[in-house]
Amino acid sequence: AVQPRDFTVKDIVYLHPSTTPYPHGFKCFTCEKAADNYECNRWAPDVYCPRGTRYCFSQHMMKVTGESVSVTKRCVPLEDCLSTGCTYVKHEEYKICTSCCEGSICNLPLPRNTTDAVFTTLSPL
Repeated sequence: AVQPRDFTVKDIVYLHPSTTPYPHGFKCFTCEKAADNYECNRWAPDVYCPRGTRYCFSQHMMKVTGESVSVTKRCVPLEDCLSTGCTYVKHEEYKICTSCCEGSICNLPLPRNTTDAVFTTLSPL
């Protein structure tokens, strides 16, 4: 099986720095049920997160072999970040890992295990 290549910082196309639409405006990689991390990040629109959101969210569904099934990323408010971690879906033979982070486009990597599936913040809650 061919391993899909991963998306790295070198793949980010930085557009001209625009003024933020509101103070502390930030961006996250966003996608809905992409096939893998590369597909998600490669086609993510370069737009600022809406007001009322503060963190970048990532949800990674993968087979027990570690192969990606689905990747969802978006801008979220605090309450969407309170249940990070990994869940095994026994009858389906896959696991879902969820992580949140604070900071512009901080959700580049995917959570793959309980070490990655965490909520990281830069400022106190």
